[in-house]
This record gives sequence, structure tokens and C-alpha cells, in this order.
Amino acid sequence: MERTSRELVRDTLEFKNTDGRVPRQLWTLPWADLYHHDALQKILDGFTWDFAGPQTVYEKRPKTEGDPYTPGLYIDEWGSRFTNIQPGVFGEVKDPLVQDDDWEDAYKIHIPEEYLSFDMEKVNADCAATDKFMMADCCPRPFEQLQFLRGTANLYMDLMDPPKKMLEFMEKMHDYYCRLLTKWAQTDVDGLGIMDDWGSQKSLLISPKLWDTYFKPMYRDYFDIAHKYGKKMFMHSDGYTLEIIPRLIDLGLDAFNTQIFCMGMDKLQQFKGKITFWGEIDRQHLIPHGSTEDIRKAVHSVYDSLWQDGGCIAQCEFGAGANPDNVYEIYKTWAEIR
Repeated sequence: MERTSRELVRDTLEFKNTDGRVPRQLWTLPWADLYHHDALQKILDGFTWDFAGPQTVYEKRPKTEGDPYTPGLYIDEWGSRFTNIQPGVFGEVKDPLVQDDDWEDAYKIHIPEEYLSFDMEKVNADCAATDKFMMADCCPRPFEQLQFLRGTANLYMDLMDPPKKMLEFMEKMHDYYCRLLTKWAQTDVDGLGIMDDWGSQKSLLISPKLWDTYFKPMYRDYFDIAHKYGKKMFMHSDGYTLEIIPRLIDLGLDAFNTQIFCMGMDKLQQFKGKITFWGEIDRQHLIPHGSTEDIRKAVHSVYDSLWQDGGCIAQCEFGAGANPDNVYEIYKTWAEIR
């Protein structure tokens, strides 16, 4: 009997996928539909996709201003101000909300408690109506959230000698994220997700010691919440993250989406069978500029290096600058492999 998408993903995460295909997921930015609508539709229509999410209904929503994917100013639910200059992609914080070096103005931050008002019965009904692997509609990002509020350079300085009020805010933020993940874990979704971009092109953005001190305990709590309720935990992080992969494995992370081509298959083979690599294929060089043969070789290298009755999800991002033919070739090659 053919597996459902839900069963296929779970078997892959548990290294029990001995004879099924590799699960598929496509990430898109609005840019893809804006500039390559027909090509995107061809990709969407050409393959079976295994992940989905519920339609989330909130009793109330936090206040925002503007559109995050339209040029101009966007103010998010926390009060962070993003400036965008390109349609279809997300902007950057140029004017941090927290200006005081001692975080005395942290009172201006709005923690979006409104997101806890989502309708659990509606989520469960959506989960019951599909055989897709359903992901929760929330994504804690503590390191990035601090950057959005304070500015990246300022935050790096703060972490060297954290102000008391910054630490107090981090506790409040973490408590909020724990409560949000707990409510989602009590629904019928299959997986929870978090994200934080931790890597530059060649190293972590902060020292592993600082990571262990301030962020590892947060992640432990998030992963424990997921597993307490029988959910799988997924995490995204851009950049060179080699130093924290063993730590994430020790904490129990199920699937990691990171830029594996920054690090190389030779360095990642040691983690084969210990964690699922949730994509990806190199979107800095190969997807925009690679040949069809380059793409095929890349997919085969991921499979040969990291697959062990699971451990790989066929995922990539169709974002700004991507060659749509190469995105299609990625999934075509995965389908031929298994």
C-alpha cells in the first residue's frame, strides 16, 4: 500500500524509508510568482508535494503596517520597522526600535500575544481533512527577533555584556514563544518549526560559547515541547552552521534546513543517519547560474552523502534570481533517484 505524505515524511525523519520516494517541499517568495508565474505553475503542477499547513483563524490579530513584500516601510507585529526597495522580497531594519544601550526603551516592544488566539478546532479540522504532513503556522526566531528590534551590530555588542533589561526582555520573549509552541503542539499538526540565521559564508555569526549560553537553552525548551506532544521539530538557518549541528542533534532536532553547500558534503557525512537534512540545493550559485548537469550532480551528491533510509527532504527555495528551469530539474532529479 502506498504511503500517504504524512507517513512518508515521518518515515524519512525516523530513517525508516526503505522503499519510498524522497519527500518534497517547495519554498517560494512572491518574487517567483511575480516574475516567473508560468514556470512556477509548471513546477507546482508537475510533482506531488508532501507538506502543507492549516488555514489559521485568529480571534484577534496584532497591528501591522504596510506590506512586507512591497517597496516602502513595513512595521511588523513587534513594532520593528523594515525598509524594502525590491518587490517580492523582504526588507531590512534600518531604524531599530530599541535605541537605548541599556534597553531602557524596551517597553516600546509589543509581544504579539494575539497569535495565541488562533482557533484550535479549525486547525484540527484542516489536519483531519488531508494526508499531507501538516506544519504549525508559527515560527519562533529569538536571535533574529532581537536583531530586528535592536539592529544587528548593536545586538552583537550587547551580547558581549548583556544589559539587565535586555536579559529581562529575552526571558519574556522566550516565555511567549514557549506558550505559542505549546498551544500549537496541542493541536493535530505533525510538525513545529523555528528559525534563526546563524551563519556567515564561512563561520557562525557569534561564538559557540555565546550560542551555548544564551540560545541553546531556548532551543532545548522548544524541542522538548515538540517531543512532549509527539511532534517533529524543524529548524531553518542560513549560512555556515557546521559548529552547531552536533549541538542541535544532541538537543533532538529532527530536521535542519541549512545551506549545506556552504559547508560541503565531505564535512556533513559524519551526521548521516543522525539528523534529516531538510534541503537544500545551492541557491547562491547553482540554482541561478548552474547548468542542468550541475544541478543533477548536486542532487546526486546530497543523496549519496546524506541518505540512509531517510535523512533527506527534497526541498529548495524558488527565490530572487533563481532559474526556474533549474528549480524544476532539482525535483525531476530527485524523482528519478527514488
